[in-house]
Amino acid sequence: MGARSRESGAAAPPRPRLRRTAAVLVALAIVGSSGTATGLTVRTLTGRDIPAPAPVAIIAPVPALGPLAAAAPTATATGVGGVLGPLAAARGLGDFTGSVTDPATGAVLWSQDAGTPLVPGSTAKLLTTSAALLTLDPTDRLATRVVSGPDPGTVILVGGGDPTLTALPTDKTGVYPDPARLTALADAVRKATTTPVRRVLVDTSRYTGPTLQPTWDPADVAGGFVTPIEPLMLDGGRKDPTQEDGARVDDPALTAGRALAGMLGADAGSVAEATAAPGASVLGMVTSAPISDLVEHAIRASDNVLAEVLAREVAIERNADPSFEGASAQTLLALSQAGFDTTGAQLVDGSGLSFDDKVPAQLLGAVLAQAAAPAQGARDTQFLRPILTGLPVAGGDGTLVDRFASGSPSAPGRGVVRAKTGTLTGVSSLAGIVTDADGRLLVFALMSNGVNPGLVRPRLDAFAAQLSRCGCR
Repeated sequence: MGARSRESGAAAPPRPRLRRTAAVLVALAIVGSSGTATGLTVRTLTGRDIPAPAPVAIIAPVPALGPLAAAAPTATATGVGGVLGPLAAARGLGDFTGSVTDPATGAVLWSQDAGTPLVPGSTAKLLTTSAALLTLDPTDRLATRVVSGPDPGTVILVGGGDPTLTALPTDKTGVYPDPARLTALADAVRKATTTPVRRVLVDTSRYTGPTLQPTWDPADVAGGFVTPIEPLMLDGGRKDPTQEDGARVDDPALTAGRALAGMLGADAGSVAEATAAPGASVLGMVTSAPISDLVEHAIRASDNVLAEVLAREVAIERNADPSFEGASAQTLLALSQAGFDTTGAQLVDGSGLSFDDKVPAQLLGAVLAQAAAPAQGARDTQFLRPILTGLPVAGGDGTLVDRFASGSPSAPGRGVVRAKTGTLTGVSSLAGIVTDADGRLLVFALMSNGVNPGLVRPRLDAFAAQLSRCGCR
């Protein structure tokens, strides 16, 4: 598998899709039917009359899950340190840093070298998606257009940054939520044109610079971790749009152009790159799911392509160069301008695939703490909330679906811990939220460099699980 390790481990089972809000489990006990049965009788099979059963009231459903109590006991630094200190002191964690924060008060309850930058792996996506939510309108959508070409019979497919565009028919679904359909775009073009389309060109001018980060392992494309980052692609560049972790194409924009050409009856072999004229008439347009939904999916599935696209869209909105360099710089600037201390942080991509990324645990914790902080008033807009709703549930979905297994030391965290994972060769990180035994919400960020993830990941899971078991007072 080269230098990278898939987030969820080898041979993971299919990941179930969970709703972004927790399901409330209820039980109804209906003992009998109600009514005015006084004085009535029923006949038995033997012909005897016996009194009818008395009416029984229906028991009202009682929710098994509910909101956290605002007055839940506060965890203390002594309590948290007493739980995590021995775990952190044990050997075998390599270069290890971490922090635990109470988002309601902002108090840091435990910290170990949390200001030291380490390679974050995919927990870097927490920074990318936070910058996207702070910069872009969460209701905005990414648009893919077809415009008229330079001569009759030629159209140009213009990439607008949507990697979720799919060529699947409407009765088929891929890995992305509510994707734009290339079939709908083709239908619009057919309705808008009076002459047959003979040629399709593709416009990728929205993004600039290299399409692959120089520090990435080229094997990551064939391995299914990423594809060249272009503003036009189908299903994140996947060859099989139904597989989360399958091989990717190395020419995503041209592949999309050939697919459209096939739908329009044009020559797929003549698809080439071009730049649409500024005033070209629009023949059709389709849009992605809202930015907030894309953020949730990027976090839940640890989607590298989607994270890279969001970083470039941040750069465009901030009038900067939509390249790896520009997107990375603008991600950190957006966070800094929002009040986060980015000291020591270094990003060269938006996905965390590069070993040149360096992030301190305290920055990951600060971003999550702000996302989890209670609203200060009825009109207080929590811009970062989609980060929390996108976090995988321990043992439930996303990149945590096959972790926190029953019978393991981390089992108490199943269904309670929600966290973003980060895994590269020699890199393991876990950052998220957990409710302790007293019903207090805590934020944690844990990072390890230099040790095989197969050895460290279960221990990071156990850290989070122990927080779920303690009152930490």
